[in-house]
Amino acid sequence: MAQNNKNRGKSIDPQVAIALHEKRGGLIEAVQVLRTRGNGIAARIPSVTSPDERKALVEEGKAVKDQVKEKEAELTQVETELTQELKRYPNILREDVPSGKDETSNELVRTFGEPTKFNFEPKDHLDLGQELDVIDMDRAAKVSGARFAYLKGDAVLLEFALIQYALQETLKEGFVPVMPPHMISTAAMGAMGYLEHGGEEEIYHLKNDDLVLIGTSEQSIGPMLMNEIIDGEKIPLRYLGFSPCYRREAGSYGKDTRGIIRVHQFDKVEMFSFTTPERSDEEHHLLLSIQERLMQGLNLPHRVLKLCSGDTGAPSARTYDIETWIPSQKNYRETSSTSNTTDFQTRRLNTRVKLEGKNVLAHALNGTAFAIGRVIVAIMENYQQADGSVMVPDALRPWVGKDRIVKRA
Repeated sequence: MAQNNKNRGKSIDPQVAIALHEKRGGLIEAVQVLRTRGNGIAARIPSVTSPDERKALVEEGKAVKDQVKEKEAELTQVETELTQELKRYPNILREDVPSGKDETSNELVRTFGEPTKFNFEPKDHLDLGQELDVIDMDRAAKVSGARFAYLKGDAVLLEFALIQYALQETLKEGFVPVMPPHMISTAAMGAMGYLEHGGEEEIYHLKNDDLVLIGTSEQSIGPMLMNEIIDGEKIPLRYLGFSPCYRREAGSYGKDTRGIIRVHQFDKVEMFSFTTPERSDEEHHLLLSIQERLMQGLNLPHRVLKLCSGDTGAPSARTYDIETWIPSQKNYRETSSTSNTTDFQTRRLNTRVKLEGKNVLAHALNGTAFAIGRVIVAIMENYQQADGSVMVPDALRPWVGKDRIVKRA
């Protein structure tokens, strides 16, 4: 555990949790001793004939009850402190996760295609979107403020086409489509591990109702089986969620201020799996293969990265990112991610699977099918033409109903 924290760049003193754990054990024992003593006193009272002795036993019994209450209150406080301390700990990394401090140490797994080349000066997605009248950020700013956008016309058709394409490919793998709640309790969000490690600052809180807005449908689908035992014969359970995602982007001041790469609200299609500990790595590879299949089907230049220890999120034991080439930035940008959270979330959710008569913690995994906004950015910029139009990827044409996006008359 100490080495895991070191690899992640976390300075957590294990002795704090150890001391609280030992104190908790001592208090549990003290409460048990007092209760045994109290039960003994209560058992003696009916057989005592002397009024004075009976009175003394009753008073002694009350004193013991008061001591039990004091110790139980102290125990509750220590258990709360221990729970909070343990929540500071990130998940245990898989052995194949490369060591490193930040994204510069991420491991390049493979690439697909070459960065798109043009025989004209390419535009960025916002210029294209405004000229084609499919992205309107000025009016969105008037209505909602910065980092919001109206998608219109063919951009909306692109979104629905991406959703249909994701459904087509994931249904083949046994995924069940889910439209999850967009608001969940703070307890459910906490169980998913997103209220610690700075995550709370990214979340929109509806404090009057003790609810939060989800930042991805994963946060709503995971708690769907909270406090449940899954029949081992039904494993793996695979869900495909579609939802808006709401993020405050509190730590992103000054980053990606132009266009729809980083906004407060965007739509996403998300894969989520429950499986057994023995099969979670296999499931992780499946999620990654689906992501690659989807991006290759769009014929977008991209690369697969395995994140290093310092760049892996706290709930994850291993994460892969897919980054897609964005011509206007002359760089690859993250468009999808997949993580194996092993039992980090299911332990908090108390989600188990029954295997050979035993209930064991399930493993949970998640993976982006499409972060709609960023994929639309990648399509518009990589498929743009010299006349300002945008070709529609072949895979999406059955749903878009056209092969080219042009400015409406």
